[in-house]
This record gives sequence, structure tokens and C-alpha cells, in this order.
Amino acid sequence: MYRPAHFAEDRVEVLQALIREHPFATLVSMAGDGLVADHLPLQLSADGTRLLGHVARANPLWKMAAEQEVLVIFQGPQAYVSPSWYPTKHEHGKAVPTWNYVVVHARGRLATIDDPQRLRTLLDDLVDQHEGELDRPWQVSDAPPDYIEKMLSAIVGIEIGITSLAGKWKISQNQPEGNRAGVVAGLRERGTDHADDMAALVAATLRNSSANS
Repeated sequence: MYRPAHFAEDRVEVLQALIREHPFATLVSMAGDGLVADHLPLQLSADGTRLLGHVARANPLWKMAAEQEVLVIFQGPQAYVSPSWYPTKHEHGKAVPTWNYVVVHARGRLATIDDPQRLRTLLDDLVDQHEGELDRPWQVSDAPPDYIEKMLSAIVGIEIGITSLAGKWKISQNQPEGNRAGVVAGLRERGTDHADDMAALVAATLRNSSANS
């Protein structure tokens, strides 16, 4: 991943927070005929050293990529940035569109989890994580045991031991404060979830600038 110094993010706690907040990942592996991308939710282990999930047993990933290094991409907020939001554009016209985004790349070796007990524990943890904030959270035990047993037999767990994390936070840090304020206003005017989330990230750079001045 191309990472100019002003966009590089290497603080582990920041990278892990994005993984937890945006767990739906793109997992890139190498097959006999080239690169393959799979899309699935992955859970960061409590100690931050592993990514855990599962795939359909019919998916060749768990055989094809076992014991191989894989790349996992977690995408956070992203939004188009118009040059019309920059005060400097109205001064001299020297501005072009861009795209702001935050992303984390995790690398590691993939292993499989086929033990029924470990797989059930993995599923319980994954469900609890995503159901926990609901008013009436569903649990795996809510379904009939024979049905769950059948479903478990149709999946294989995967575990990726993280060997490296790299982040890129492209959130207008390279723009002067006036332009960043214009980006915040423009994004908030759009009113979409991605735009609002990105506006909050850009606004944080302004607060940090004020605190350090």
C-alpha cells in the first residue's frame, strides 16, 4: 500500500479500533490461478494477535490458503472531496478533487479450525459481539441443537495470526486549516453516514492543530 508519511497511521490501538468498528473485511489469498478475494466478517481476538472467522465448507479458501500468508483489508469511512469546498480554490483555482478514506491492512498466516468445540465457541463469541447491542439479542442456543449441529458441519473456522498491521488515514491532513474546515462543512452538508464519519475525522485534525499551536 502506498503510504506517504503524512497519511501513514501506525498506532496499534488506532488500527485495532478500526478493525473492531468495521469488521467486514476483504481477505486476499493466492490460488493456483492467481489472486482470490473473499469478503467476510472477522473478529479481532481480545489480545489483538489474531483474526477469527469462518467460511462455508464448500469455499476452497480454507484448503487453498491454509498455512499461507494472506492479506486482510478493513475499510473505514470514505468520501469524495470536492475542490469547491476549499477557500483556496476561490482564491487561485489551483485545486482538484480527491477521495478521503481510512484503511487497515493486516497480514498473517491462515490456519483452519475444524474442531467442533472450538468452532462453536468461535460462533458464540462472534454472535455475542454483534448481537450485544440489540434490544433482544439472539444466541446460538436459541436454535434447535440438531439444526446448529448441521450448520456447524457446513462451515470451517479460520484463524489468522497477525504478523503486521499498517494503516492509511487520508483525511485532508495535507491541506491548510481553512481548506479542512471547508471539507468538514461540505461533508456535513451531504449528510450521509460515510460523509458524517469522515467529517468527524477531518474535524479531529483541526482540534489537534489547535491543541498543538
